[in-house]
Amino acid sequence: MLNTRRAIEKLGFPSQDSHDLPTSTKTFSDGAQYRIEIPSVEGVRSFEAVLEMSESLNVPIHRVSQGSGIMLFTDKELGDMVDLGRKENREVSLFVGPRGNWDINAMPWSGSGKILGQRIEGMDQLVYSIEDIKRGCHAGLRSILVADEGLLYLVNEFKKMGELPKDLVVKISVQMGQSNPVSIRLMEQIGANTFNVPTDLTLARLSVIRQAIDIPIDIYVEVPDDIGGFIRHYEIPEIIRVAAPVYIKFGLRNAPNIYPSGTHLEETSIALSKERVRRARIGYEMIQRYASHLKTTDISIKREGVPVESNIPYLI
Repeated sequence: MLNTRRAIEKLGFPSQDSHDLPTSTKTFSDGAQYRIEIPSVEGVRSFEAVLEMSESLNVPIHRVSQGSGIMLFTDKELGDMVDLGRKENREVSLFVGPRGNWDINAMPWSGSGKILGQRIEGMDQLVYSIEDIKRGCHAGLRSILVADEGLLYLVNEFKKMGELPKDLVVKISVQMGQSNPVSIRLMEQIGANTFNVPTDLTLARLSVIRQAIDIPIDIYVEVPDDIGGFIRHYEIPEIIRVAAPVYIKFGLRNAPNIYPSGTHLEETSIALSKERVRRARIGYEMIQRYASHLKTTDISIKREGVPVESNIPYLI
């Protein structure tokens, strides 16, 4: 075993989990150690509700993400979502549309096939996905959510060819599933800009991943029921300390999965979005109570309703 560990270290990787939990020296480009993300913000009205709660509860929200996909927005809805993010200086990350469990394949619905649910199936679906991204970028979108290695590779190559904007941020979904430093570094090498790790990683495993990669880590500290259901609020300060730079994500226990969403579920989506921000306030208070020295990106909590000169979203 000692020889194996030495060989791994020669390849440039840590050879064991970091049980000593060293403090990360890495940050976002502005020096911040953490930012806050609200996931499953399924439309403009839900986004507006997030912003209103952010102001009301005085909690900074830096990124909102959405799971139903670019393809399920009308052109106007897509434009409104992007414009609101730009006006309010918040990152908007939208899932790329067609994927396995949107298709006719039965595997994602089987007990052993659930992990395949967000994968892209076949070359046609890869083409559809690139078209979905191009449509989003044409509307001004600059942050997308993907859950397939092949699509990640293609997006990176398309950026190099000038077929997609070079400043397009590629956020990796929690459902991609890589959970060790070697696998995640491979994702970084083929174009990942920010990586959502599995929800059940210990501090020692988060720490060793941080040592192997430079991109921000996204981590749920309250986890939807269908991907674990954990509530890790008291661990937030330590997660930030050992894994910075991190996006702290607030999902919601005891909440329905509303993907794909739409107007028929809009009121539910709004209510869930508001409660996620309230949970974020609880987490933010944990940070202030136990580790107020930790730095986040400075944003204006009060909404002025005017465009800003510098966008925070892409300072990764």
